[in-house]
Amino acid sequence: MLNIIKYDNFKSIGKNYNKKQIILTHTSTKLENYLTGLKYRFNKSYSKIPNYIVDTDGRVIHLLENEDYSEFFQNSEINQNSIIISLENLGWLNKEPLNNHYVNWIGDIYKGKVFERKWRERFFWHPYTTYQIESLAKLCNLIFENTKIEKNVLGHNTKINGIEKFKGVVTRSNFYNYFTDVNPSFDFELFIKKIEDEQFT
Repeated sequence: MLNIIKYDNFKSIGKNYNKKQIILTHTSTKLENYLTGLKYRFNKSYSKIPNYIVDTDGRVIHLLENEDYSEFFQNSEINQNSIIISLENLGWLNKEPLNNHYVNWIGDIYKGKVFERKWRERFFWHPYTTYQIESLAKLCNLIFENTKIEKNVLGHNTKINGIEKFKGVVTRSNFYNYFTDVNPSFDFELFIKKIEDEQFT
């Protein structure tokens, strides 16, 4: 069963009941730091709010309703037409050999196993968990059932021209070359399999 936790009382900047996309992103920091930033940055007026967060244990944090949108992207059309799901993930990592661990761009320390692949000028990546992928699939299926978004997954993280016209699940890295979410460790094959698995519908 999907564990959804309603968190705080964030305000949207508008509503759209005819959204076309689910956009997958990640937090680039630990969950507690991310939530603190959402609540208190810019004197409690931060407007870059996702609809959901899926943490590394597979719990779903519900921030905005499906029809709500924020200023997550600079492009207002993308914001209005999408539901944003952010996965807890540190993103790209740098190795610190003397300390035998890795750090991300803001200094979060990671001592676990990394995913290694050269992509967008980076080499080491914080892996997404199987719990996240399974919960994400359940959440997406729930969104498909409750909205007009088509049950369709693009299935890769590279940039695509005209991606805003795609109907279904995409990633932030499909829009722009400089974003690295979702990173190469994301298991699209498992995600699509779980999306198609009837037990999640």
